Amino acid sequence: MERLRHDDPPRLGPYLTLARLDADSTDGGAVPERRYLARTADGERTVLLCAPLADAAAPAAWAMEAELASRLSVPRFLRPASQGSEAGLPWYAVPYTPVLPLPAALAAHGGPLPEDLVRRLGAALAAGLAAAHARGQAHAGVSPAAVLLGAAGPLLGCFGAVRSAAPGGRPGLDPGCLAPELRSGGRPEPLGDVFALGAVLAYAASGHTVPEQSELPPGLRRLLASCLARDPADRPSAPQVLHALSTTGPARTPAPAAAPAATVLDEQAPPPLPGRVVAALAAQSAELLASELPAAPPARPAPQKVH
Repeated sequence: MERLRHDDPPRLGPYLTLARLDADSTDGGAVPERRYLARTADGERTVLLCAPLADAAAPAAWAMEAELASRLSVPRFLRPASQGSEAGLPWYAVPYTPVLPLPAALAAHGGPLPEDLVRRLGAALAAGLAAAHARGQAHAGVSPAAVLLGAAGPLLGCFGAVRSAAPGGRPGLDPGCLAPELRSGGRPEPLGDVFALGAVLAYAASGHTVPEQSELPPGLRRLLASCLARDPADRPSAPQVLHALSTTGPARTPAPAAAPAATVLDEQAPPPLPGRVVAALAAQSAELLASELPAAPPARPAPQKVH
């Protein structure tokens, strides 16, 4: 949790903003959305509340992407539960569960994540992207900040950040996550998501979206290099990435016969998080529970008719 800034809205729709989810600056690059922890004035509902960046997104296009995301039922995609607009600023909300953006998770852990966790994280995200791509939808917003880690596994937010970018502006993504065809003005396509997924996994494993090969675990170098190929035709598809992450990797200690080993495809067994990340999630939840609601800003008066 981060303190609100003077330019943050005190209220969006029925929700009073309590804190920012993201730090002002992170090693994971820019954040494509403004994200808040918020609560209704009666204290009954706590949500993750998202709104577009003032200088990065076209509000109408951003709202359209949020509407599309709310109608998609894709594993691991953050799905808006409600949305609206306040003084011309669109927003959407999802019920709150403790989550850390990937850059915050690396900061809490004290560095890059273990290779096995990177593989499990990548498999979960690749499964979601594969499901979206099968429906003809590109996510177009994959970046370290878009990945939210929680006890139930990763979620992928910031849907459509590239498509909703303001004319002539940037989508608020880490530049290392933008495929070459997107940097040159091309249309978002599924293989652009694969490039961005490769950059995200490189970041999780090294702390950089554009690392040196020597900074990556040897078992991930070949796969990530193929994901980050400049020519989209040389990249694997999301199902191929999922298969590669699911069938190769560091040796694991077999589980006892009475408890079959979980696989990266087992949705009932989310990847175990490092202790410091779990502690950071618990601290976020405790701090949010202890937060006092700010005084609700007065409602704007209804416009008066002129006779």
